[in-house]
Amino acid sequence: MKRLTSAGAVAVVAAAGLAAGVTGFTASTAGAADRTAPLPASGFNQPAAVQAEQALTAQTAAALGLGTGEQLKVRDVVKDADGTEYVRYDRTFNGLKVVGGDLIVKRKGESIGQVTYNRGAKAVAVATKPTLSQSAALAKGAKAAEFKATGNKGELVVFVTPTKPVLAYEVITTGVKADQTPSVLHSFIDAKSGAVLDQDDEVKTGTGNSMYSGTVSIGTSGSYTMSDPNRGGNYTTDLNGATSGNGTTFTDPDDTWGNGATSSRQTAGVDAHYGAQLTWDYYKNVHGRNGIFNNGQGARSRVHYGNAYVNAFWDGTQMTYGDGASNARPLTAIDVAGHEMSHGVTEATANLNYSGDAGGLNEATSDIFGTAVEFSANNSSDPGDYLIGEKININGNGTPLRYMDKPSKDGRSVDCWSTSTGGLDPHYSSGPLNHWFYLASEGTGSKVIGGVTHSSTACNGATITGIGRDVAAKVWYRTLSTKLSSGSTYKDAREGAINSAKELYGADSAQCKGIEAAFNGISVPAGAAACSGGGDPEPPTGDNLLLNPGFESGAVNWTGTAGPITNDSGRPARTGTWKLWLGGNGRAAAENEAQSVAIPASATSATLSFWIRIDTAETTTSTAYDTAKVQIVDGSTTTTLATYSNLNKNTSYVQKTLNVTQYKGKTVSVKFVGTEDSSLQTSFVIDDTSLIAS
Repeated sequence: MKRLTSAGAVAVVAAAGLAAGVTGFTASTAGAADRTAPLPASGFNQPAAVQAEQALTAQTAAALGLGTGEQLKVRDVVKDADGTEYVRYDRTFNGLKVVGGDLIVKRKGESIGQVTYNRGAKAVAVATKPTLSQSAALAKGAKAAEFKATGNKGELVVFVTPTKPVLAYEVITTGVKADQTPSVLHSFIDAKSGAVLDQDDEVKTGTGNSMYSGTVSIGTSGSYTMSDPNRGGNYTTDLNGATSGNGTTFTDPDDTWGNGATSSRQTAGVDAHYGAQLTWDYYKNVHGRNGIFNNGQGARSRVHYGNAYVNAFWDGTQMTYGDGASNARPLTAIDVAGHEMSHGVTEATANLNYSGDAGGLNEATSDIFGTAVEFSANNSSDPGDYLIGEKININGNGTPLRYMDKPSKDGRSVDCWSTSTGGLDPHYSSGPLNHWFYLASEGTGSKVIGGVTHSSTACNGATITGIGRDVAAKVWYRTLSTKLSSGSTYKDAREGAINSAKELYGADSAQCKGIEAAFNGISVPAGAAACSGGGDPEPPTGDNLLLNPGFESGAVNWTGTAGPITNDSGRPARTGTWKLWLGGNGRAAAENEAQSVAIPASATSATLSFWIRIDTAETTTSTAYDTAKVQIVDGSTTTTLATYSNLNKNTSYVQKTLNVTQYKGKTVSVKFVGTEDSSLQTSFVIDDTSLIAS
């Protein structure tokens, strides 16, 4: 992994109680004991970790080589038991919020590993003078809302499109839709052309089951208030038909709540409160997450919203539930609570947009964890299954809203990913990821689960063996919390999930291969991530004397400094996923890797070749501060064949060829050496080496 922090940053991180002094790490070096879901170390304080990382943002921005005018703000910190942290940042540029400019830095002690930029947008600089007036942008935003606005405001932002950042207005229009659902709609208006670039509603709607949980135990306060002191103060209120306000917290004289029917207003409150309790416990016990925002604070659930409101929603701070058709079937059961609270978890982590591929990933995430909560509850009155909204009968014919085993059964969702998936409503573009979760959990074929017959086939016609629901959920949670960002696509989801499975269970594990097979099964094309690691992308020919020349077997056959041979995605490999990454530290450091090789005496020529990519944060055009040398070690004599420096910057791979015929008949070492000075990183990335004798 590459080290991009400064020495000063290391000191502050260490003071915050985080591991320091680690010079390199890779997923492949973890032992068998590490092949479980990494949970935070005992005593980990997420708010304190966010505060500590916020103090380092200036150093981090400099170490990452961000442009002038860019500032970072820490949104979230996830910490594994081994000390690895995933720090999630939002950005501003010249004081403007950068929408879609979020990034994730993987850190272990002083080591900063891969840096994941949303939509690959490392550079976000734009001209900040608009052509379109703010009043015109506000009018366009209000028109795009398609409901009567009760509020409309806007500001200039930098909006990162899939191809480039542009100056835009973010117009926030508030109001209530015709079906009583409130809306806080963000419309992004190009500040030059006036085009509507994208829209995202803070209010994420969803549906679930009615009151079918039976007699349950719920957490209440000593004064018999529906407030749970053991779960961050989760509390439940009665809106009594209102569509605004906080409602009135439920109280009871004897701590016996509701009667299991709508004749008691408490009954819906019990179901919502119980669902919130189960969801809190699931995230805490399975994923080590301390509440929706991982800060130990609970959230409010509001019931009896509106009149005959057949929906439920998360609005950024709370869960809200309608009473269903004729106010007879409140949407307040286990999986709906899990679904709505999971929208909050998504907001606090990847913050996936509610449009394009990201919208489908967002909605499917809530279906996945709502389902996981339902199974975890193990409630005989509402057993776990892979159907969404199966008991509310919105369709009027007893069918559920969505089917995870075959999403297309609802007539609108799709089973398989394609380039057109992102154009669907998020409730339908969620189909492929829901299908992936089912295939990964249960595999193909027919089986009865929760009293319901499920049957699934893979889009590629393969037979898939499930690896278990708990494994699939753990992999997806890790993907959500450490790999994805607001504009992520299905291809990003595949990359992130496979890498997460490798971190949790190992590259050659059945779990990783099952995750990969399930993505094949929904037609998401393969990217760089692969479970087995595979063979060399360019296997040695009969004349290539170097072993493991593309580094795809890790550090095998090479000796030297621990860490530079890596599959870290912070810099691309030329082929495959592994490469030799020298430098990238941003501090004084030296690294090397070497391999002993015998060049036949009968050779008429011998040629050493390799591909090299060089990027740097150094701005000088005259001084070589950081270097990479290619050497031959012949006994006690070291000869430098070539030297490259920060002055040779080239962010595309270039092949270099060196003549080593003079060493025929000898056993020598081919050695790559990288040296950096005290500040500003330079990365020398080498791949696909060969030593050809002919």
